[in-house]
Amino acid sequence: MNRIEAEQPGSRLLADDEPPPFTVEHEHGRSPFVLICDHAGRRIPRRLGTLGLSESELQRHIAWDIGARGVASQMAGFLDAILIAQTYSRLVIDCNRPPGAPTSITPRSERTDIPGNHAISPEDAAARSQEIFVPYHARITAELDRRRAVAEPTVLISMHSFTPVFHEIPRPWHVGMLYNRDARLARVLLEVIRAEGEWAVGDNEPYSVTDGTDYAIPVHGEQRGLPHVEIEVRQDLITDEGGQREWAGRIANWLVRAREIGNLG
Repeated sequence: MNRIEAEQPGSRLLADDEPPPFTVEHEHGRSPFVLICDHAGRRIPRRLGTLGLSESELQRHIAWDIGARGVASQMAGFLDAILIAQTYSRLVIDCNRPPGAPTSITPRSERTDIPGNHAISPEDAAARSQEIFVPYHARITAELDRRRAVAEPTVLISMHSFTPVFHEIPRPWHVGMLYNRDARLARVLLEVIRAEGEWAVGDNEPYSVTDGTDYAIPVHGEQRGLPHVEIEVRQDLITDEGGQREWAGRIANWLVRAREIGNLG
């Protein structure tokens, strides 16, 4: 049964027994890399039911970045790097969109209507932001502030995944390096990956980072002047633990090499 449950104005969204809006792995990792994963989870707060969607819809990319959390978690282990990962589905509130943006709480994703996101009141939207978006980004901010206070080298890596086909158009890339104004790390990574001659790597493909539609890289990376990149991995390569581990090791190796070559962070 597809359920939509009403939010009560002024009341809490998350119950006391529900998971917090983020998890942290390798909190005391000694790596210069800080890993974040904005679309790691697909959980829906109990009070929202299923947002009117079936379980099969909630398994799709519209709800989360399939495989991204697994890759990021393995990378955290390989690199001894902290990972801060979002728990709740992007359909509740997208933690890589500025609050109030049209796709922050989207009523439609790709070709799928999201009934539970229609006619959201300002109070309900604020509850989703304050209980999910704000704590997640506050934890990232706290980690970056801590590192800056002790002059700890820092390189920000935002992990995502993308579908092999979008609107019937195949996507040929295995992995993509995304950036906006600051391409320092992305450019070196592109050189490192292309030198291997094995992988189709996207240069701001299949997406690009832009103001107004992206949040994490502009706010946590660009505004602080940190070396950074958003990495997208094609989902069919990382659907199982073996693929996630393989790609995590590969990306971790690329990052270490690129940081050394570029003398970054």
